[in-house]
Amino acid sequence: MTPNWRKSSHSGGGQGGQSDCVEAARLIGAVGIRDSKNADADALSMTGTDFAALLARIKRGELDQ
Repeated sequence: MTPNWRKSSHSGGGQGGQSDCVEAARLIGAVGIRDSKNADADALSMTGTDFAALLARIKRGELDQ
């Protein structure tokens, strides 16, 4: 199964036409996350539960610097 990588619709263009974004895809039994600018590099994978928890923390601003 080939993953269908998706980027947020909130992603915008950064310097040089590149955006600082990640892409996510459903994998068998997991969710994959990768750097959109380096799609050939390894992807991080986690359970759907852990991915949902990560998104919740991001939305609450807990990981803002």
